[in-house]
Amino acid sequence: MNKRTLFLCIILLIGQTSLWAQKKINPDSTVVTKHQTTINGEAISYSAVMGTQPVWDESGKAIASVSYTYYEREGIKNKDERPLVISFNGGPGTPSVWMQIAYTGPALIHIDDEGYPVQPYGTSENPYSILDVADIVYINPVNTGYSRILEKEADKAQFFGTNADIKYLADWINTFVTRINRWPSPKYLIGESYGTTRVSGLALALQSSQWMYLNGVILVSPTDLGIDRDGPVGMALSLPYFAATAWYHKALPNELQQKDLLDILPEIEKFTVEQYLPALTWGGALSKEKRQAIAQQVARYSGLSEKTVLQQNLAIATNFFWKELLRDRGFTVGRLDSRYLGIDKKDGGERPDYNAELTSWLHSFTPAINHYMANELNYKTDTKYHMFGPVHPWDRSNDHTGENLQLAMAQNPYLQVMLQSGYYDGACDYFNAKYNFWQMDPGGKFQDRFTIKGYRSGHMMYLRKEDLKQANEDLRNFIKSSLAKKGTPAKYE
Repeated sequence: MNKRTLFLCIILLIGQTSLWAQKKINPDSTVVTKHQTTINGEAISYSAVMGTQPVWDESGKAIASVSYTYYEREGIKNKDERPLVISFNGGPGTPSVWMQIAYTGPALIHIDDEGYPVQPYGTSENPYSILDVADIVYINPVNTGYSRILEKEADKAQFFGTNADIKYLADWINTFVTRINRWPSPKYLIGESYGTTRVSGLALALQSSQWMYLNGVILVSPTDLGIDRDGPVGMALSLPYFAATAWYHKALPNELQQKDLLDILPEIEKFTVEQYLPALTWGGALSKEKRQAIAQQVARYSGLSEKTVLQQNLAIATNFFWKELLRDRGFTVGRLDSRYLGIDKKDGGERPDYNAELTSWLHSFTPAINHYMANELNYKTDTKYHMFGPVHPWDRSNDHTGENLQLAMAQNPYLQVMLQSGYYDGACDYFNAKYNFWQMDPGGKFQDRFTIKGYRSGHMMYLRKEDLKQANEDLRNFIKSSLAKKGTPAKYE
C-alpha cells in the first residue's frame, strides 16, 4: 500500500469514527443560547438550554439519556416565586415538539391561521407564549426526540409502560429541579394526549416518592386516565363529538345547523346522558318504538342517516363515523381533528385509509423542529429526532392515573386542575374528558378546583390561531389564579 492510499484510508477511518462519535449520545450535556422576543406586546429576554440528563440505574450507572429544552426568562430577581411549567406530550412515543413550537413556547411553526402547512418551513416568534409568566421545560421521554437508551442490554420494561414511565420520570424531574435550583418555585405539570396520563400519574408520584408538591396540573386533550368506560358508556359518550363535527361540516338538519355550536351542545349532552346511554344499556330488550325514536335523534345529532344508525344497532364506532359522515361527498374526516379532510382510494369501507390530520401536522412540524434545534438552539447532532419513537410494546396495565390525580388533589389543598379540549377531537373527545372529572370526583368535593375550557378546533387546539391566543391566555390566567397568596396555609377548613 503506497503512502497516498494509506493516508486516504486513515482520513476515511477518522471521518467514520467522528461520525459515529457524533451519533452516540452524550447523556449529560447542555448548550445555552440567548434570545429576545415579544409576548403580548412586552419585550422578553430569555435563555434556552438544550440539553440531556441521564437516567441512572440503582448502581448509579447511566442507562438512558433524556433530552430537554429549558426556557428561563432573564431579569427575574426572585425565582423562588416564579412558576415552573414541566411539559410533556404523548403518543406515548412522541416528544414535546408539538407544544414546544406550536403552543406555549417562544417559537412558533409556520402554518396558516387554521393550522395547515405553508412553505417555507420553519419557526418565528410566538407572541402568545406563557414565558412571560412562567419558565418552561419540555421533556422528551426515552426514545422520543433525541432521548435514547444507552445500554443495549437495558431492560426496556423499565421505560415503556404507564407506571414505569411515571417512576423514572419522577426521579428525573427531581434531579432536574435540583440542578436548576427551583425547589421553592410553584410548579405545574402540563400534558397533552397520552401526556395527560403521564402527568396525572406524576402528580401523585412526585408527592409520594419525591416529596414535591404542585400548584397545578393542566390536561390538554386527555385520555381516559384509566377510568373504566366499557360497554354502553363508551358507546354513548362520543355523540356530542359527532354532533360538533357534523355541525362544522354543515351536515346537521337546518334547525340545528342555524344555531351556534355552543348553543346545541348542552342539548345533545343532556340527551346522551339521560336517553341515549339508558337505551344502549337496554340493548336488545329495547322496544321497537323506543329504538326507532332513539335512532331518529342520534341521526339528527350525528349527521348520519336513521337507516345507518339502526344498522349499527344505535352504537356508532368512531372509525365508522370518520368514514361515513362525508362519504357521499368523497371525503373522510380526521381522527384527531375532524376539520381535516382525507381522500381514500375507494369510498366503500368501514374506516379511513389514513389519518388526514396527522400527515398534515408531520408535514409542517418535522422540518421546523429539526431546523430550530440546529440553527436557533445551536444543538448539533447526527442523531435522528424521533417524531414517533420505538417505545412498543407499551405496558398499559394497572393504569390508575385518574385516581392518582384525585388522591394528589386530596393530599394537597393547593393543587388545582385545568382541562383544555377541542370540540373536533375524535380521539380524546371533550365529553369523555368531562366524564373523567365527574368520575374522579363522584362526591362532588373537588368541583371548584376543576376548570374546563373548550375550543373550536381539534386535538391540538392551538394550531388554530384564534385558539392559540385564547388557550395560552387561559393557561396564563390559570397559573395566576392557582398561585397561593403569600402566607396562605395549605389546609382544609
